[in-house]
Amino acid sequence: MSIEDQILKRIIAIPKGELLLPTDFSELGSSEAVRLSLFRLEKEGVIRRVAQGIYVRPKVSSFIGILIPTAEEIVKAIAKRDRIKTVPTGSYALNALGLSTQVPLNLVFLTDGSPRVINIGKRKIRLKKTTPKNLLAKGQISSLAIQALKEIGNGKVKPEEENKIIGLLKEEDVKDLKHDIALAPVWIQKIMKKALEDGKN
Repeated sequence: MSIEDQILKRIIAIPKGELLLPTDFSELGSSEAVRLSLFRLEKEGVIRRVAQGIYVRPKVSSFIGILIPTAEEIVKAIAKRDRIKTVPTGSYALNALGLSTQVPLNLVFLTDGSPRVINIGKRKIRLKKTTPKNLLAKGQISSLAIQALKEIGNGKVKPEEENKIIGLLKEEDVKDLKHDIALAPVWIQKIMKKALEDGKN
């Protein structure tokens, strides 16, 4: 069985919608042979290229056609492939926490990897190099909360926004929350600590 046939057999066994990386098939042949096989399978319409070196066997909706993976899924795949850390920032962090209904067209993620811009259709994902401290947060909610509050700005957080964030932080693992509070600016620490204080009552 050729490398292409082996890759095809494995792809068909994977649920539609899952992202595929060339490294997923590295034991089947050389990197060049795997890359060429994926290129041919893309031309045949078996898989779809969503970003450089990232493919998907797309799901198809009877209402809207081919479903493209979310930006977050693509960033996770890039992080896995390149062995880097990423943290969503800005308006995307606000949207992820339910503090904004706007889905930003261009997304910014902090990373310890190489800075770059990834084009996905009309959208852009920017990986922005940052200091290690900004990537040390352990909790998913608390990490988003820190970035969302930074986006809103010191002194500009509305009471309803603060209450929403505190409510979400109560769902965070206490150990992770305490760890992440220490990483935040002092004004953000004061807000985050309220989740711990409320939890004691």
